[in-house]
Amino acid sequence: MKRIPFGMRGLSVPTIEAFYRRGLLRDIAMPQRPKADADSGNASKVGQGAQQLRRQAGHFAGIPFDYDKIDTSKWQYRLPSPADTNMAAEMENIESALTARASAMGVEIRRGLGVGDFDQSDEEVTIRAGGETFRGRWLVGCDGGRSTVRKTGGFEVIGTDPEFTGYSVQVEMADPEKLGSGRIYTPTGMYFQSQPGTIAMVEFDGGAFHRSQPITLEHIQVVLRRISCTDVTLTGLHLATTWTDRAYQATAYRKGRVLLAGDAAHIHSPLGGQGLNLGFGDAMNLGWKLAASIRGEAPVGLLDSYSSERHPVGAQVLDWSRAQVALMRPSGHSRALEAIIRDVIDTRDGATYFAERVWGVSFRYDLGGSHPLVGRSAPDFELVDGTKLGELLGNGKGLFLDFDGSTPLQALASRWNGRITYVANDVKDRLGLSALLVRPDGVVAWAGVANPSQEEAARAASRWFGEAES
Repeated sequence: MKRIPFGMRGLSVPTIEAFYRRGLLRDIAMPQRPKADADSGNASKVGQGAQQLRRQAGHFAGIPFDYDKIDTSKWQYRLPSPADTNMAAEMENIESALTARASAMGVEIRRGLGVGDFDQSDEEVTIRAGGETFRGRWLVGCDGGRSTVRKTGGFEVIGTDPEFTGYSVQVEMADPEKLGSGRIYTPTGMYFQSQPGTIAMVEFDGGAFHRSQPITLEHIQVVLRRISCTDVTLTGLHLATTWTDRAYQATAYRKGRVLLAGDAAHIHSPLGGQGLNLGFGDAMNLGWKLAASIRGEAPVGLLDSYSSERHPVGAQVLDWSRAQVALMRPSGHSRALEAIIRDVIDTRDGATYFAERVWGVSFRYDLGGSHPLVGRSAPDFELVDGTKLGELLGNGKGLFLDFDGSTPLQALASRWNGRITYVANDVKDRLGLSALLVRPDGVVAWAGVANPSQEEAARAASRWFGEAES
């Protein structure tokens, strides 16, 4: 019965931007409930609680922060866009949208072929899977936390062992009144009941319950009684999955012609729901760089920048997960720390900080550059003709957006014709800029103010898009 009980996933700002810029956001967005339903049905049933839930913008170790305390004025380079905050999406819709896009681009998806082993030369990788042999110039292991590609490739992983076993279940109870609602800490662990019978619980057993063991109704009842300190009786088990707070990361994401992405590169608990977003970030960063390498357009070091840019992001998420575990331990020290974090997160600065981290608003690669926007996601500038910047990135190329229509900048951009799209158009809010160069993943590679430096722009273009045409 090890099935994921919740198909819903929380998407961060960078992930939403990725789907938006590839024209896929509408395919994964959940339909909005009619306002009347939200205002009458549910609100009348739960009253004040519903008002509080609507204000919650996210959480850290279950400690919520509210929308009305977030100071968005501190986000100097954010403009209104479909990715203003976070959003929820069904995993089924995400998979369907990505499968349809791959099919439309002529990609053949082969399923049921588990990788046995592989070897690589200076020119190619030979993979043996499902009794067949495949050859390619590159191999990307996206095969999960127990990655065969990572193990066979000899990638080193380092990290911390688990402290707990987590359970997410949907059950029926004979006496549901014995359990509290919301997040409940006990002397033996923690459980969270979002609605009757939908329960997440954590038992600090050192991750002793192995995923290979079957999940039974009897086992879940024993664990729930132990954690909740009640004698609650379960009468049915519909869905269940287990997880731990094991936190490991590959020390490098590339070895020769083999690369790692997603859970194959980093393993951590689902606390905060950042794993899916971390994987999408890997894909957006690696995809265009790998494509440029295959086309023979990649400058020296471009593919290596995947690991140097994404590894620190993965390490940060693992530490974010570990910090939440520290707050969840069933000890007086953790409860004292939790009280302090609650005070901090309830302030305007605190809520803003946690929103930046949880939503991904503070995300930035260290690319150098003289402008603070370099390395950040490009603001969704609205051109005077109504076009948004995000709509201009769907072709997978770089974007040179020139607000002044400068002849010298146009001539410069033309030297990367076919790799960079040049657009000359003013925008409604310049944010103090006159031009910018955006990578295919939406990250700002160069930003110019008044009288922008053509030399800096040319260096940035060469760094990310290769040598200019003569």
